[in-house]
Amino acid sequence: MRYLNLRASWPSLSTRAVCIGLAVPLFAFVVAGQVAPQDQTQNSEDKRILGIIPNYRTTPNLAIYEPLAAKKKFKLASEDAFDRGTFILAGLFAGEGQLTNDNRAFGQGGAGFGRYYGAAYGDLLIGDYMTEAIFPTFLHQDPRYFRRGVGGTRSRFAYAIGQIFWTHTDSGGTQFNYSELIGNSTAVAISTAYYRDNRDSGDAVTKLGLQLGVDMASNVLKEFWPDMLRMLHHKKADAAR
Repeated sequence: MRYLNLRASWPSLSTRAVCIGLAVPLFAFVVAGQVAPQDQTQNSEDKRILGIIPNYRTTPNLAIYEPLAAKKKFKLASEDAFDRGTFILAGLFAGEGQLTNDNRAFGQGGAGFGRYYGAAYGDLLIGDYMTEAIFPTFLHQDPRYFRRGVGGTRSRFAYAIGQIFWTHTDSGGTQFNYSELIGNSTAVAISTAYYRDNRDSGDAVTKLGLQLGVDMASNVLKEFWPDMLRMLHHKKADAAR
């Protein structure tokens, strides 16, 4: 899942940087060492984090690696791009963008919201296909996030962040994550076609940097989401006793 519609002004980043905000509690768990590692053999992946954020790319582990064919990479991108959560997120981004008047050219009212929504959804759609399908296919890289699931919480946190820069190849090796960097850069470049108020190089660099930060936080959520669910279930069970 990608969140490309990022502005240079800080007040407008609150909604679009939702993953960063959600990752803050996880960071507290990491510092305190309170997240218990999970057995790699346990597949408890949830296809939506918090019931909204699509989570189709997460794979439990690397015990037996099988590369994805190009068709499956495009399937992953499609699952993310056309998930109900993506449409909901686009609506949230559109509403927040209109509220803060991020792009005056879009206007206000129902027509303005429609333009904000189309642009926000376009960001998500283009980002998904660029980073999960087109460039991974062209560069023979694997777009999935492979959970580590075991080890100390600090090492797992670092591992999750590192996956932004280092990824797996279709041949089973590892290399720099060109798909992440080039894919997001391409998506940001395309977005300048419909964001008339945000077309300078400074805006582009800011969007790309924030996108990489959001993707890091997203990986942290994917790594620890099953642990958080387990902890919540245990608390509910203890409260019911």
